[in-house]
Amino acid sequence: MPKILIIEDDADNNQMIREYLEKHGYLCTQAYSGSEGKLLFSMESYDLILLDLILPGITGEELVSLFSEKVPVIALSAKSKLDNKVEVLSAGADDYICKPFDLPELLVRIQVQLHRRNKITFYPPFSDNMQNIYSYRTWTLNPNTQEMTVNGEQIELTRHEFLIMELLIQNPKRVFTKQMIYEYAWGEEYLAEDKTINVHISNIRSKLKKSKTDTYIQTVWGIGFKLL
Repeated sequence: MPKILIIEDDADNNQMIREYLEKHGYLCTQAYSGSEGKLLFSMESYDLILLDLILPGITGEELVSLFSEKVPVIALSAKSKLDNKVEVLSAGADDYICKPFDLPELLVRIQVQLHRRNKITFYPPFSDNMQNIYSYRTWTLNPNTQEMTVNGEQIELTRHEFLIMELLIQNPKRVFTKQMIYEYAWGEEYLAEDKTINVHISNIRSKLKKSKTDTYIQTVWGIGFKLL
């Protein structure tokens, strides 16, 4: 179970993030100041850190370089100016998300960073009801066997195609950029001119065409893809 250190001085935001992430199978530790976050970091290992930039004690900007040497760091800030983002990313942060943000977006960004840095493909915990299998309309996706079925008929997917479908099916109706899809499925930095995602989506649609479910994957022009 991936362990996340949340360093956020706003108690309500901190608790909201923790509750949401724990529902999705993460183990969270909370800190409310830069000093407390630094201390916890020295005492225990984490898979990822969510770091607010404006903190009492030691600021988030001062901690970025310390943390990023060992684990992925996602900076959380109300500062939306490009200069602020560039400064923090240059200091070593792996991602930067502006407040206010949607929790599902934060979840996906966490998944991308874990997969990229640690090659961790995250699956929700087993439960009696879900049994780690995703369902969407007539689709079923089983991460344990790496199999996809449509109306009970198996669809042969490559490893990358399967991961693309996994990301989409976990978050129905959410739009994913090509960058988010690429970094989740490949665990590497996205190249802006790369046509890989278009090719793989086209291949997936071709495999789904016989079942007439290829139209479930919708292109959002200029942004990326989502499920209808």
